[in-house]
Amino acid sequence: MVIGDRQVENLNRMSTIKKLLQRLGSWVVRKLSRTSVKDATSGFRAISREAALKLHVFTRFTYTLETILQAGEAGLSVVSVPIRSASEEQRPSRLFKSNLGYVLRSLESLARIVVLYNPLRIFLRLGAVPVTIGTALLIRFLWFFFTGANPAGHVQSLLLAVILIVVGVQIWVVGIVADLIAVNRRLLEEAVERARDRRPPSGQS
Repeated sequence: MVIGDRQVENLNRMSTIKKLLQRLGSWVVRKLSRTSVKDATSGFRAISREAALKLHVFTRFTYTLETILQAGEAGLSVVSVPIRSASEEQRPSRLFKSNLGYVLRSLESLARIVVLYNPLRIFLRLGAVPVTIGTALLIRFLWFFFTGANPAGHVQSLLLAVILIVVGVQIWVVGIVADLIAVNRRLLEEAVERARDRRPPSGQS
């Protein structure tokens, strides 16, 4: 996949805020996709047939971010090429009405895509937060209990620890289930890819 780098820092039609948001967004996409893309929202793209067969767009907002993340997950090569685009705005954007709206919709799309393709990693990290806090509170209660330093006065810590640990474990279970669903999705994507690539025998239309 080849993506045209519009070199937004040189575009007069973009405000300073838009340029900063563009740089920040491209940096986030680079980290999530593990690619070297410079202009993540650029629509100037060239995609090989093999890469197109592996890409499946699910979000309705914009394909630009999702295809980069998919390419990174599929191990596809992503290259940025400097291009020149219009220095003046040709028309108002039909995709979003404000910078805030675009940022919120982009964050929503990124969150959905990341959870879609890396559910286990995401949910394990999310679940680790309450489990870690709950374990620390549990250890604190046990220390008061075994040292005899008024353990009855710390029952609230024990209850909170149990609740946090249970919540964390439930998040892990959700992650495991989501990962199993993701495995089925990958198998379906492979089946769709083979169906797309199927060609009629030579000599037949």
